[in-house]
Amino acid sequence: MEGMPSALPDGEPVPEDGSLPAAALDGSAGRPLAFYLHVPYCATRCGYCDFNTYTATELRGSGGALASRENYAATLAEEIRLARKVLGDDPRPVSTVFVGGGTPTLLPAADLGAMLAVVREEFGLAPGAEVTTEANPDSVDPAYLERLRAAGFTRVSFGMQSASPHVLNVLERTHTPGRPEACVAEARAAGFEHVNLDLIYGTPGESDADWRATLEAAVAAGPDHVSAYSLIVEEGTRLAGRVRRGEIPMTDDDVHADRYLIAEEVLSAAGFSWYEVSNWATSTAARCRHNELYWTGADWWGAGPGAHSHVGGVRWWNAKHPGAYAQALAAGRSPGAGREVLTAEDRRVERILLELRRAAGCELSLLHTAGTAAAARALADGLLDPAAYDEGRAALTLKGRLLADALVRDLVD
Repeated sequence: MEGMPSALPDGEPVPEDGSLPAAALDGSAGRPLAFYLHVPYCATRCGYCDFNTYTATELRGSGGALASRENYAATLAEEIRLARKVLGDDPRPVSTVFVGGGTPTLLPAADLGAMLAVVREEFGLAPGAEVTTEANPDSVDPAYLERLRAAGFTRVSFGMQSASPHVLNVLERTHTPGRPEACVAEARAAGFEHVNLDLIYGTPGESDADWRATLEAAVAAGPDHVSAYSLIVEEGTRLAGRVRRGEIPMTDDDVHADRYLIAEEVLSAAGFSWYEVSNWATSTAARCRHNELYWTGADWWGAGPGAHSHVGGVRWWNAKHPGAYAQALAAGRSPGAGREVLTAEDRRVERILLELRRAAGCELSLLHTAGTAAAARALADGLLDPAAYDEGRAALTLKGRLLADALVRDLVD
């Protein structure tokens, strides 16, 4: 699932009014504009989670009423209004909105609808705009989903992770097996045309059979989009502690590769096509357009604690803690904690890093001499598609997808 990492980079200060360098909006008319709305609350913290999220216990006595979720929608609305001031008379309507977390559906559906309404009031939504929220399977019911759909949400993404009880137990997920699949049916009944299931592979103790059963259960549920991510054991998490103490084994890279191949096999047989290394969809319309904007360098404003934004080569990030975030807005200040202005080289490298992961690949013209030589070697090794290469693009083969992280390091040189 989407989420904001718990660690923030260093950077230069953000002006108190949040203003951007004038050059940031140069050429903006040709770039889509999106919003990411971060909801930092969770009922419990999963053992593998390193996102910027907080349980009620973690917030108690730390930020007081400002950090509470009861008035969070109103607080977030203040940042959306700040975005309108910062972007001035920018006429672009919003192409996509993604509400992530945390667990956005811990808030009442009316609160999520209110947050979306402020985006609509301040900026307008483009015709056919995609509006997504993440949801935990045990935090919604049919009535809740119907209210979301009525509020203007067009897409919902459920965190399934696994169909295996023992895998869910290692991940410390609270939903029962079978509940995510039921949620897909409930979302369809509520009128959602686009439904995603998020899966995780490579959990300690998971077998190939467990993973295959998870994929088959996900496909049988009838979503039109599946995301499958390899588990990363992040330092500081409870899962990392269990691995360090030898309570559970670390899954090795070869197993991760085998699981990815199983995912490609099962999903492609079911009519899904990959369009990004970790994402499969049943059609072009089913792809997550919001994520595609991230991968192609569009402009987006990330509202919420720890949320990251990017407009015209300027990237900034908000204060992490909900209390500090709310306090800044209450004082009339930007909640931005730091920012960086990307150089032309930064943007070139980012384009390669992000675009290579897409089925369309990246333009070979982005590569420098060493990168061009690396691409030629990758082509000879079967990592890049020859037809795309002849058209001037570096596009991954299935073998290349397995080695994408290593290959991209060679191409950016």
